[in-house]
Amino acid sequence: QVQLVESGGGSVQAGGSLRLSCAANRYTTSRYCLGWFRQVPGKEREGVAAIRAGGGGTYYADSVKGRFTISQDNAKNTLYLQMNSLKPEDSAMYYCAASCPRGLEALRFGYWGQGTQVTVSS
Repeated sequence: QVQLVESGGGSVQAGGSLRLSCAANRYTTSRYCLGWFRQVPGKEREGVAAIRAGGGGTYYADSVKGRFTISQDNAKNTLYLQMNSLKPEDSAMYYCAASCPRGLEALRFGYWGQGTQVTVSS
């Protein structure tokens, strides 16, 4: 059974950093690529980053490339999203996700957690 539990969201000023964590289980991390997407109420979901099962490759949306880093600790079955140089437009609910049915670059996922809110003030 897929398990994804996010933590680490919060409020930060523009230019600051946050690290999101996602506690998964071995079932999830061994079978699926993992990733993050974000959503603002009233707007379309936006894929942010993805990482191949086991951590073998990554892909980022252009909007976060160079600022965000996705990583995976296989021993802890935990996914991370390090977010640096945050901008107000990065404010959203961030969801940890698993399964990439259309491939890593599509940034579309089959499963996701409950989400954690990130708010960046100017």
